[in-house]
Amino acid sequence: MSSHAEFFVQTAVTSDRSTTIRWIFSYVKKNWWALILVFVGAIGNASLASAVPIFIGQAFDAALETPANLPGIGWAAVGIIISQIVRAFLQLGRNFFSEVLGQRIERDAREELYVSLLGKSMSFHDSQSVGDTMARATNDVREMNLMFNPGVNLVVGSFFFLVVPMVVSPTYHPALVLAPAFYIVAYFLALSRYLRVLRPIADRVRLAFGNLNSRLAESLDGIEILKGSATEEDEVDLFSRNATTYREAVVDQGRVEARFLPLLLLGVSQALGLAHAIYLYQIGADISIGDIVAYMGLLALFGFPTFVSLFAYSQVARGMAGARRVLELITTESDLDENITGHIAPIRGEIEFQDVCFRYLKNKPVLKNISFTVKPGQTVAVVGQTGSGKSTLAKLINRTYDATTGRVLIDGRDVREWQLASLRQQISIIEQDIFLFSRSIADNIAFGREEATREMVEEAAETAQAHDFIENFKDKYDTIVGGRGVTLSGGQRQRIALARAFLTDPRILILDDSTSAVDSATEDKIQKAISKAAERQTTFLITHRLSQIRWADLVVVLRNGEIVAVGQHDELMDEVPAYRRIFEQYN
Repeated sequence: MSSHAEFFVQTAVTSDRSTTIRWIFSYVKKNWWALILVFVGAIGNASLASAVPIFIGQAFDAALETPANLPGIGWAAVGIIISQIVRAFLQLGRNFFSEVLGQRIERDAREELYVSLLGKSMSFHDSQSVGDTMARATNDVREMNLMFNPGVNLVVGSFFFLVVPMVVSPTYHPALVLAPAFYIVAYFLALSRYLRVLRPIADRVRLAFGNLNSRLAESLDGIEILKGSATEEDEVDLFSRNATTYREAVVDQGRVEARFLPLLLLGVSQALGLAHAIYLYQIGADISIGDIVAYMGLLALFGFPTFVSLFAYSQVARGMAGARRVLELITTESDLDENITGHIAPIRGEIEFQDVCFRYLKNKPVLKNISFTVKPGQTVAVVGQTGSGKSTLAKLINRTYDATTGRVLIDGRDVREWQLASLRQQISIIEQDIFLFSRSIADNIAFGREEATREMVEEAAETAQAHDFIENFKDKYDTIVGGRGVTLSGGQRQRIALARAFLTDPRILILDDSTSAVDSATEDKIQKAISKAAERQTTFLITHRLSQIRWADLVVVLRNGEIVAVGQHDELMDEVPAYRRIFEQYN
């Protein structure tokens, strides 16, 4: 496991992440029985494949006898039939268990990656392209499956097709081992060079695919902006360039595959083997025509590893490239940790910022020297112009981000001393850009509190002024909302998010301009509900609305990441010109 993560979960998936090979092997070890059965099937398949030329050679010798040995020909035919029936069952078992192995590895890798992504901090997700992450989580993990089936399955099978001719050929004449030996040595030399050249190209193919998918995801996510600015043609051109880059990488891989030397070596080895066998026959060596026929049939078995390896090793290379990308994502350390042994207690709601500074990038501070104290149960309004750092300040409270310098204290303890799960379960943040899952309205309201009854869900919805519009839907609380809640209006989404917050009954509630999309009458009703809830919790309001700021116990004014003033609304209106200008601009 990486040494830092926001979230850990106990799963059956454990692995050695020190190197890509060890990571994959740790999955294989858990399914060792499937790998053994693949090997058994591969050995049986190659051995019984050699039975065909052996029996054919015997049939040739029987036919050349005077008179022809018909029973010998018949028994050779029977031997071929029986051996190939057994071979078919072994081949079925080998393919089945290689599929089991590949699917289990894909399942475990996907689960480990998903758990790892949940444990990454927001700073990681902010810097990581969603499209590239999805490409790794779907396509690259799938390539790991295909690496084993058909990749490793064919590699193992083709290996024993190399071994069998090498073992059986000398039984006809010791000298006949020369052609198979020549082919095997030349084959592995060519294969070594092939894999060395293929690896960087396979990495480039996977990277190009990730970039292509990343841009596609961005275009679809921002489709409204794209259409609103009529830039479809520009996006098509950019996508075309990315697709061309991916295509060129795949074509380069095809060029390397086309120069795969074993295709030539197979023909040379068969020609040398035939010439050598005929020469031995002519000089009177102890070898028959049937032996020569069987020997050439054995050399023909090299055709399977020759043609299959062109695809199989490319598949293995793609799988390894995908595995490296997946493991890179998993092992990227988060800058936050869960602090599993940290402080656990009910939050009273006292919050103190002590000389807090925060920056997303080096030398670009977002917050500077922030210091103020909030007493339990107080309502705090945080105001300031766009870009002044209001939302960032709120996200330091629940450790979405950690302060770069200084400390944020809750009930006298640094938030980094709290167990992260205990801290966040008692803090609720509702942002202006509400995210809803593609589930029922009831499930969205009850998210984070799965034990909630329908009565509790409806009560929370009524408090958030959402019950009436929900009841107007055909399926009421069982209505499925679209992705990100696109089937609902902005005001409806905000009220569902508020209902979710009321249901969880947090000790600290942070509302980040979360009633901006509702009308004044509805806002007044919501405001009364928030005021009632605020009696038992500490509330942060990030807003420009004077109607909300008036009833705050404390107003914090930010400008360019620094506190300009702290106090009550009336005194700030009289004493702080910057505060007055905010209301002249927004009210």
